[in-house]
Amino acid sequence: MPPSQTFDFVIVGGGSAGCVLANRLSADPAVSVALVEAGGDGSGLLVRVPVGTVAMLPTRLNNWQFESVPQPGLNGRRAYQPRGKGLGGSSGINAMIYTRGHPVDYDHWAALGNAGWGYADVLPYFRRAEHNERLHDAFHGQGGPLNVADLRTGSPWHARILEAALQAGFPLTADFNGAQPEGVGVYQVTQKDGERCSAARAYLHPVLAERPNLAVFTQAHALQVRFDGKRAVGLDLAHRGETHTLAARREVILSCGALQTPQLLQVSGVGDGATLQKTGIRLRHHLPGVGRNLQDHLDFTFGYRVPDTALVGLSPPGWWPALQAAWQYHRERRGKLTTNFAEVGAFLKTTPEAPAPDVQLHLVVALVENHARRLHLRHGLSCHVCVLRPKSRGTVTAETPDMRDPPRIDPNYLDHPDDIEQMVAGYHLTRRLLDAPAIASRLGRDMFTAGVVSDAEVREVIHARAETIYHPAGTCRMGTDDQAVVDPALRVRGLAGLRVVDASVMPTLVGGNTNAPTIMIAEKAADLILAG
Repeated sequence: MPPSQTFDFVIVGGGSAGCVLANRLSADPAVSVALVEAGGDGSGLLVRVPVGTVAMLPTRLNNWQFESVPQPGLNGRRAYQPRGKGLGGSSGINAMIYTRGHPVDYDHWAALGNAGWGYADVLPYFRRAEHNERLHDAFHGQGGPLNVADLRTGSPWHARILEAALQAGFPLTADFNGAQPEGVGVYQVTQKDGERCSAARAYLHPVLAERPNLAVFTQAHALQVRFDGKRAVGLDLAHRGETHTLAARREVILSCGALQTPQLLQVSGVGDGATLQKTGIRLRHHLPGVGRNLQDHLDFTFGYRVPDTALVGLSPPGWWPALQAAWQYHRERRGKLTTNFAEVGAFLKTTPEAPAPDVQLHLVVALVENHARRLHLRHGLSCHVCVLRPKSRGTVTAETPDMRDPPRIDPNYLDHPDDIEQMVAGYHLTRRLLDAPAIASRLGRDMFTAGVVSDAEVREVIHARAETIYHPAGTCRMGTDDQAVVDPALRVRGLAGLRVVDASVMPTLVGGNTNAPTIMIAEKAADLILAG
């Protein structure tokens, strides 16, 4: 890498949003684009084979492996915060679930003053991104870069769980992103031919060889945004032990995610003046909302031993089926190795009067504890439940002026009293499903909730065991008030030539998994940017 190069656009962060932007902005050969990513190229066997997710979550392989500060709401525990590192970002290590949130989420964004972000406005961008193999209707797209497919595991547990849902009185749904998102169903996933379809595979890898106007720098760590007065003009970065500068003629675009985008703004002197002063960072632009409004889906996990080798697990009886599964995957790209683990899910209401489902379930075909960092030599079943629209708010702050140091992450889980009460309601709702005969008749030992009956006992076990399900958002929220960081066009307020495009701009957390919404945000942002 030369010490200095100039591009029209410099995109910082090669995750889901960054890959979309790199593709869409470089589609015009007259526009030059640089994409900067701290990790690798987002390829390799563990990325391609869906079951490799479990190997990456508890390690530094393609993973920043952050931790929160001690959380009072979690009995003082630090919450693990895995984030993808490499082209594709968290879409390279996630569970590949394709959900968008509920229409009311986006209409709420618009009602907060973000014109152009209502559900009718964003649906065309979801459709533009998508190629859905099964669903062909007004809610879904064909021909987009992101392949969305049905699971190819063939697990008998899908039918059992759906039967249990009917026994428990829950509705079923065949499309969590369609006209009726409420109910229990089998998740669609971002896979193609039994392999992970990360944002890098969808948007970036196919065009790299044919676009000389697109430069991708991997293993390159952003250090700070360069400014000329109030205008962003480039990026300083570290690459192979040396410092380099990329100049931006038109814009610097930050797509580092909800944890590192506010950190990069802060180390560049953009944020709350008093907070930066404590860290020894020279203030360039006072913007107090940077790093505030952190929201995340806190999740509680039920876990059971189940003596069934149709489930995923490590045990002597499962060794031969595992070898058979590997051979099936080699021949057909089907079977257990295509699992995303969280194969079946649900969006349910804890009260009938709720305007939209307020809890989400992920039923996992394995016994999972502590983000797979504690392994059980058994087969089993897990069920996660999270509150979709938490009221607690946290912060992200730079602890040092160096981007290579982790940020201080304080999600402030369960700070708002309504969150724990809704989790208790979600716990009982989930128990109702798990107690239905089609599931309960096959369950073995209850690993985490045996004897937990009263609401007080439920609160106690939630405080002791709840963890994130990896959906941080909101730390550079868009809006029109003094605490907003970006305007509805995603331009950083009070500065020129600087935009934020990732999950950090969400004013409120959507009611579902956040990868598809992040891709949608980037698709819309590309149009906003090219419109000037």
